[in-house]
Amino acid sequence: MNWAHLHLALNHIPVLGTVLVLVLLCAAMLRRSDELKKVCLCGFVVLAVVSVLIKFSGDFAFQSVADAGWLVESAVIAHEDAANQATAGMFVVGLLAAAGLFLLRQVRSAPRWLLGALFLTAFVTFLLMARAANLGGRIRHTEIRPLEMPPNERR
Repeated sequence: MNWAHLHLALNHIPVLGTVLVLVLLCAAMLRRSDELKKVCLCGFVVLAVVSVLIKFSGDFAFQSVADAGWLVESAVIAHEDAANQATAGMFVVGLLAAAGLFLLRQVRSAPRWLLGALFLTAFVTFLLMARAANLGGRIRHTEIRPLEMPPNERR
């Protein structure tokens, strides 16, 4: 397994994980389950850590395919820009979730405003993650590239 393979294997975790934890957060809020809210907060912290690791693996993945003849530089740049935004969003989600976990040491239930802010931030971050994943797919999957992207633009 090389860095590109590892990056491709790991990058599904925050995209799908964010959706899963968002659904669980909705259920926790509807059921008013403090235990499930705590699980969601932990899940978001884990996803934030994984996202940062994926960002680093992306840099190494690029280095492992930088000289490939099929590589389209504009696709890599678009993906990297989107990944930076998505990772920053997930970092904010992780900070909010960590703040919630810290607060839960002193109070019984996380404040509703915090859970609402976390939900909104996580939803926007999911959209950013999905966009980054789609743009990443365009690097190697020509069938999902837009027609205006020049196929022969090589590094």
